[in-house]
Order: sequence, then C-alpha cells, then structure tokens
Amino acid sequence: MSCWRPSPVATVAEVLVIGGTGTTGGRVVAGLRANGVTARAATRKPGEPGQVRFDWTDRATHADAVRGCSAVYLLAPVGEADPARLVEPFLRDALAAGVRRVVLLGSSAVTAETPGLGGLSRLVRAAPEWAVLRPSWFMQNFTGAHPVAQGVRDGEIVTATGDGRVAFVDAGDIAAVAVRALTDPEPHNTEHVLTGPSALSYAEAASVVSARLGRPVRHRAVSTAELTARLAASGMPADFAAVLAALDEDIRRGAEDRVTPAVEQVTGRPARAFATFVEEEIR
Repeated sequence: MSCWRPSPVATVAEVLVIGGTGTTGGRVVAGLRANGVTARAATRKPGEPGQVRFDWTDRATHADAVRGCSAVYLLAPVGEADPARLVEPFLRDALAAGVRRVVLLGSSAVTAETPGLGGLSRLVRAAPEWAVLRPSWFMQNFTGAHPVAQGVRDGEIVTATGDGRVAFVDAGDIAAVAVRALTDPEPHNTEHVLTGPSALSYAEAASVVSARLGRPVRHRAVSTAELTARLAASGMPADFAAVLAALDEDIRRGAEDRVTPAVEQVTGRPARAFATFVEEEIR
C-alpha cells in the first residue's frame, strides 16, 4: 500500500469503464463525470447515452469500446476462475489503440501470486501507467442480490468465515479511489489495499444489521465444502464457487483482519463506517 496523496484532477481523454453500470463501475462513471471527465460505460446491453456495448466473450466489441480512450477501469470477467485468457488480448489491443493508464479492480484477497485471478495484476503492470485496487469485502454485499443480502432477508447469513474478521469497505470509497487513480496527473503505479475503518466478524456485522432492522439476523458458520456446494447449487460455476469458498476460509484464518488508511490517503476523507452504511442503506 502506498501513501499516495490526492492531487488536482488532470485533463484526460475519454475513460472506458468496464462494468460501467455495476456496483463500483456506475459510481466510477458518476465520479468521473462529476469531475468533468468523459466516461464511457461499457455494458453488455447499452441502453442509455454514454454507454457502449462490451462483452468479454465477444472480441468484436472490444475495439469500438476502447477507441479514443486513454484510460480504462478494468473489471475482470465475472465467474471466470482464470480470467487472463480473456483479459490479456483485450489489454494488448487497448494499449495498441492508445490506452496508457489501466486501473484494475482486484481484491484484498488476491495477490500477484494467486493462481488464476492473480495473473491480472501482472498484466496490468505492463501498461505505461497503472494502479491495482485491492478492496476488502463490499458493504454492498449486505444489500441487493448478493448471497449475504439474501441471508439478511432470510435472517441467517451463511459463510465459511467462522469467527474471522473483515474490514468491510463501501463501494463509494472504492470508486472515489478509482477516480483519483484514473485522473491524477501522476500515475499511481502501485497497489492500494482498501478497507473500512474497522474489522468485524460476520456475527458482529449481523448484530449491527439486526439492531437496525429490529428483527433477528444471525450468522451461521459452515465448512468450506458446504459453502462450495451451496454456491454451486445456486447456479454459480463449480470452479468459481470453489474459489469464493476458499476466500471465506482465508478470512477464517485471519487473512482479512486488517485496517488500512488508503481510502483517506488517496481521497482526503475518511472511509465510511459499517454502522453508517447500515443506518443509511439497509431497510
């Protein structure tokens, strides 16, 4: 993690935001536009001005999506245990087309040495200017369509994390760091491990949610094998379900029990607290 300090927003050409309608991508698009930067939201089904068709499995969509862009916010193909096979040719073509800066949304649980997903950070480092964002688990997992959010609705969050702790981070904070990394005059050329201001176990997080909702929400710890089976039964590819369940096991072993000041160092403001998120976002 660097000690990067914010600087004035640079004048840059258009930015391609892959996953531009998603949890972080939509916020990145909004943040760029608020700073006067033209953002092109890449999505498989464009339907609004400023959106462009992009499908990882259809290379014919890549050239039009990236044409005229100088920077890319890179979100890996969802559900791919080994996404480099799709990302590598895209990055090669993007750099040849004039892209200079690439900001990758990675994970605090994934390093350059991690099989499969770790290969993306090595690819991104080949760009002239780059940054790798390694956020902890999203606070937004407790809302929407995520399995944890379904657990909130059902009154029981099921994970393989045991008593392990996570410094959940807000997607808005991730996006704010991404906007800086995409637009700062000086490239960051580093990794940023992004967390919230405190680490909680899922049992502790469930207690905060329960108090907000006024009804019981508990955490049930299961084995890694049982979680893998549950995720696969929900329709997730089996190999990707195994990857996600293994990340829960890492949490159980203490891999995510850490807090970093990166959000404030990059953006100049404190990271959002989990209790604040719950109070403002969970109904």
